[in-house]
Amino acid sequence: MFPIRILTTIEEMEQVEDLQRLVWPGSDAEILPGHILLTFAHHGGLVLGAYDGLKLVGLLVGFPGLYQLPDGPQPKHCSHELGVHPDYQNSGIGFALKRAQWQMLRQQGLSLATWTYDPLLSRNAHLNIARLGAVCNTYLPNYYGEMRDGLNSGLESDRFQVDWWLNTRRVSRRLGRRPRPGLGFDHYASADTPALYRVTHSPGAFPRPPEHFSAPQDSLVLAEIPSDFPKLKRGDFPLARAWRSFSRLVFSECFAQGYLVTDFIYESDPTPRSYYILAHGESTLSDL
Repeated sequence: MFPIRILTTIEEMEQVEDLQRLVWPGSDAEILPGHILLTFAHHGGLVLGAYDGLKLVGLLVGFPGLYQLPDGPQPKHCSHELGVHPDYQNSGIGFALKRAQWQMLRQQGLSLATWTYDPLLSRNAHLNIARLGAVCNTYLPNYYGEMRDGLNSGLESDRFQVDWWLNTRRVSRRLGRRPRPGLGFDHYASADTPALYRVTHSPGAFPRPPEHFSAPQDSLVLAEIPSDFPKLKRGDFPLARAWRSFSRLVFSECFAQGYLVTDFIYESDPTPRSYYILAHGESTLSDL
């Protein structure tokens, strides 16, 4: 519905600059300039655009990188930005751009792409973990320092770094011609998957994190986050800070104990609820 193109000219990169300002308003300091984008595109990187006619409505930017194995560094792709025009969100553009990226990176012979996102953003978690099949066991506290754009200003820039293993059955089952259906809360409830902690939900109020949580003991556990963190941040900034501190403690502790984020579920009825699924160890990575 929205054609995707590989972008290679300075005129196209100027369109990308303009779209970045709409997606991340508030500070040009956070905008990748056209000459940097052009350099990425001509030296092993990838700049993709989704179009509605002549109008750029989606962007994806990535560049080559390395990751370490015991026998030395190996090539990977660093996927840096994915953005959709505010008027075109929830129309499948983000997923389509990532699927095109998946196809192109495999043609380059790569097996891994990584990127970061705010772990408290349910929409991003649903795309990255549930739909794309990325996994995570790396928590980066205040990774970018102080950010000045309208979406991130005022809150420490904690991030998940996700690993997208491009050639695994896990990813292929989500992005192939016949993607597997997502699992819902009922599936995990029927398997008696325990919650790490209980979140307080009151009518007309934002959800509150608990004072503390117990270290996980089971092979599979659920960790709840706010279903609409941007709304919570706008309505109760001290509570947003509390969620940042609490979730940092939870995920840092779980990852240190060998847990891996493998799925994400969102329930809308009767009360919107969002949960990460964490599995202990990597033995189930290719099958989840």
